[in-house]
Amino acid sequence: MEKILDILKEDSRVSTKDIAIMLGISEEEVKIKIKELEEKNIIVKYTTVINEDKLDKNKVKAFIEARVVPEREMGFDKIAERIYNFPQVSSLYLISGGFDLLIEVEGESLQDVAMFVSERLSTLEYVNSISTHFLLKKYKENGTIMAGEKKQDDRMLITP
Repeated sequence: MEKILDILKEDSRVSTKDIAIMLGISEEEVKIKIKELEEKNIIVKYTTVINEDKLDKNKVKAFIEARVVPEREMGFDKIAERIYNFPQVSSLYLISGGFDLLIEVEGESLQDVAMFVSERLSTLEYVNSISTHFLLKKYKENGTIMAGEKKQDDRMLITP
């Protein structure tokens, strides 16, 4: 199953037929294993990595480090649930170090993100301190290099 996950992580558009050929198993076996991975919530979503710098959109991304006071008998989970339900939050992580949570936020403008931080996040009673970092440029995301132009395939075309 790990090999199937590796293939899908690299390119989720690879067909079950191609995965079967790569792994030397039947296509039906691949379909069964993928269905099992989806049912176990190991495969949660299929997505596309987009180089937003190439689009005309001017969305703003920020990474917010937050120190919080965990709730008794609930730890960080209840706080995380409250925060990840905000529509501006695209990712949320419990981290080690000087802060407890790393929150990825997306907004239409700098002011949009600032309003979220000042009116929503910082007003939560269990948030002690916040440090906001705005994304300036993406070089690599999910293993994909974002900077520069797509390299041309140098392999020779082989025809029968």
